[in-house]
Amino acid sequence: MIPAREPIHRPVDAKLLFVRRSGALEHRLRRDFVRLLRPGDLVIANDAATLPASLTGIHVSSGRAVEVRLAARSSLDRARVDRFTAVVLGAGDFRTRTEDRPAPPALNPGDTLMLGQLRATVERQLDHPRLVALYFHGSPQEIWSGFARHGRPIQYAHVPQPLAIYDTWSAIAANPAAFEAPSAGFVLSWAAVASLAARGIGFATVTHAAGLSSTGDPRLDLRFPLDEPYNIPTVTVQAISRARTRGERIVAVGTTVVRALEDAAWANGNLAAGPGLARLKLGPETRLRVVDAILSGTHENGTSHHELLRAFVPGHVLLRMDEQLEACGYRTHEFGDSVLIEAQPQ
Repeated sequence: MIPAREPIHRPVDAKLLFVRRSGALEHRLRRDFVRLLRPGDLVIANDAATLPASLTGIHVSSGRAVEVRLAARSSLDRARVDRFTAVVLGAGDFRTRTEDRPAPPALNPGDTLMLGQLRATVERQLDHPRLVALYFHGSPQEIWSGFARHGRPIQYAHVPQPLAIYDTWSAIAANPAAFEAPSAGFVLSWAAVASLAARGIGFATVTHAAGLSSTGDPRLDLRFPLDEPYNIPTVTVQAISRARTRGERIVAVGTTVVRALEDAAWANGNLAAGPGLARLKLGPETRLRVVDAILSGTHENGTSHHELLRAFVPGHVLLRMDEQLEACGYRTHEFGDSVLIEAQPQ
């Protein structure tokens, strides 16, 4: 597939591959998305705003330049903003492919990183030279201010121009929680939400801290997705309950929504409102308990997002889907084209 190189959320020529429950494939324009849904469906999107989670600075003991990419935290509580899991890269920026970035200096417990006005301490290495637990010094207000002043969006080389933070926010972005953009939500505009209502289609949200899609290291990428915090509002749980009682479909906008909902219901099938920490990794062995269909970006084979789609379709259908995406020039990555997949019997 072709990487999408322009940070445009809703290009007029955006494509959508519709995978029906029967396994039939249809090529559509993405603006047809609302018309492909049924009255009574409930659409659920991730309202997480993207953090400026890329912080450049110096590894004090070596004097070497580093880039810290925040990757995970244990809670969405805005007051608990001092501890993160982070991926640390050597000198360079997004213009160099992540897989070509140099390794960071050796990171040991107690090492100090100066990241603009922020000071962070390495608490421990997490079984990989690039993955560490970090502790930021200062009050929550000082840390948030440091992110806002010094941070920038995590970015990859396929988009050549520097991204502004608003390039990574969907129209419904609210709580600053995601480390990378929940990009499936770029499909949505407030006009699209109004169209859902006009067609008798419900709309609700969750907040899920979408993590990194790639680190440039295949061994480290195998650990993704990391544990990711989420929150499911009471009104969303109530809307899901009503839809399921009526036999209507739950349509997730993005893999992050699927992970939050399925993790929350995994223990006994009952969905509870409130905060959680997604540890569930979805794949071909997963039995979906909540979600009936997914609107997603196009993902390359071997990525954690691509593996999650195996919970919706058998391998042979996913293979045909990938072949069609490749043959018809679909664009991939966060500003790329989309797929709409109805869950099929596995």
